[in-house]
Amino acid sequence: MKKIENNSLSIKNVGEEVELYGFVSKKRNLGGLIFIDLRDRSGIVQLVIRPEDNAYTIAEELRNEYVIKVIGTVSERESKNDKLATGEIEIIVKELTLLNTSLEVPFTISDDTTALEDTRLKYRYLDLRRNSLQNNLKIRHKITMATRNYLDSIGFIEVETPVLCKSTPEGARDYLVPSRVNEGKFYALPQSPQIFKQLLMVGGLEKYFQIAKCFRDEDLRADRQPEFTQIDIEASYVDENDVMTIGEGLVAHIFKEIKNIDIELPLRRMPYKEAMDTYGSDKPDLRFEMPIMDITEIFNNTSLSFIKDVIDNGGIVNCLVAKGCASKYSRKELDKLTEYVKTYKASGLAYLKVEEELTGSIAKGLNDKEINSLKDKLNLSKDDLVLIICGKYNIVKVSLGALRCKLGRDLDLIKKGDYKLLWVTDFPTFEYSEEEGRYVSCHHPFTAPKDSDVDKLIDDKANCYSKAYDIVINGYEAGGGSIRIHNQEVQSKVFEALGLSDEEIREKFGFFVDALKYGTPPHGGMAFGLDRLVMLLTETDNIRDVIAFPKTASASCLMSEAPNTVSESQLKELHIKLDK
Repeated sequence: MKKIENNSLSIKNVGEEVELYGFVSKKRNLGGLIFIDLRDRSGIVQLVIRPEDNAYTIAEELRNEYVIKVIGTVSERESKNDKLATGEIEIIVKELTLLNTSLEVPFTISDDTTALEDTRLKYRYLDLRRNSLQNNLKIRHKITMATRNYLDSIGFIEVETPVLCKSTPEGARDYLVPSRVNEGKFYALPQSPQIFKQLLMVGGLEKYFQIAKCFRDEDLRADRQPEFTQIDIEASYVDENDVMTIGEGLVAHIFKEIKNIDIELPLRRMPYKEAMDTYGSDKPDLRFEMPIMDITEIFNNTSLSFIKDVIDNGGIVNCLVAKGCASKYSRKELDKLTEYVKTYKASGLAYLKVEEELTGSIAKGLNDKEINSLKDKLNLSKDDLVLIICGKYNIVKVSLGALRCKLGRDLDLIKKGDYKLLWVTDFPTFEYSEEEGRYVSCHHPFTAPKDSDVDKLIDDKANCYSKAYDIVINGYEAGGGSIRIHNQEVQSKVFEALGLSDEEIREKFGFFVDALKYGTPPHGGMAFGLDRLVMLLTETDNIRDVIAFPKTASASCLMSEAPNTVSESQLKELHIKLDK
């Protein structure tokens, strides 16, 4: 007799005596015989209890989610169930022990449950009994193990970095932790181990990785949580190609281990400018076509005043072509698309339909030359739909990029189970912040600029590009990184370009800047979002499905009721008084 998992049993085990544990998933009393679906982490197996068995009395009292132990013999089922991994067998129960009872559960424990997500999050410990969530967490475990094994095999060592840190500007709000023993001072939870992993390179570790917990106090969405996990990697004496080779090798290993998919290496590399020009996104989804087309020149002498004004003021005219889809979009549907692009600051959406003749919102304003030029450049044929936006470069590209992804979903252009991976490279060093009225770091202030752009750091920030790279999977940024600055003169220039005073540099980065003066090796690295990787490999669109105890969109835990109030005495110890 041996204690084993349900799904390890098969027709090969007929006649063996086994010891099993688990939850009562379902009970049926059919003509005296009691059938029980016993559920453990591996799956379900059917138990059979006969009226003459000693266990029968106990079996009659069982309810769903009771916890039991059984000893019995594996037998071949007469009516087999091909929907179950154990559908060819059943267990003839000899002994049954009730280990614990259960209240009536607030929702059905099944993958097709209709319970609201808030209910499931409140009772997350019950939700975790569902097979789909358990499978997601098993895949998460396998990904972390594959990561550790792969990086260990190529000479990386895992090092833990602090969770209680100094607050430094890294692009999002910090979660702050008040210090009891240092009155009026605060720790910050790390947004990433960025500074510490670079210090490990200063310390001569050369190849570091960590499955790191990170925290950002920012607005949430389906693929973002306030606390998340990174696969963090840093190495010395590397260039962009070295790091990307390490990163894509890891991803290929994970895909092979988890999905048995062979990823062709090296991955495609697309400069940031090409990604924005062609797809309107720095994380383009390449699972379907439909590039953004620049048709500005066609309208240089247009009689359409609203387009002419845009071009005269340095704007552009771009479009998408939805092949064979004109008949699928009524005026009402096109109005909905217009409202959609307005959320991305587009002023409007013009359209053309290819029917017996060109029709649409701007068709009457086009001359024959413009019509023929559009047909030639866009390779138009009957029933094609052309969607046009004009305006400033960033607004046009981003709004059409978002619209492209929406059309990809709405028109079922994306094949389920398909994966398209690429690197986006050569990101801008700076981006202009309308809110702050100045240029800020596109990634962080330790990202190395291209060698050819160092002289542009002060006087030509808009055209300064960096040694940065993101790995994109199916339109999601799955990871990203850069070569870091190790030259003190370059670092000083970047700080100057950001408008940081000596006092601000000392206050925010003092210990780190000091460390870089002690023979810092050239180094670089990247980080993968573990939660997002699991989300992609389990093919869910909700990151909460791959985290054991996630937060809601308001960064709260419905189960534990965190965050919550604390006592006056706790606040007093921390020298904090709430302003009511």
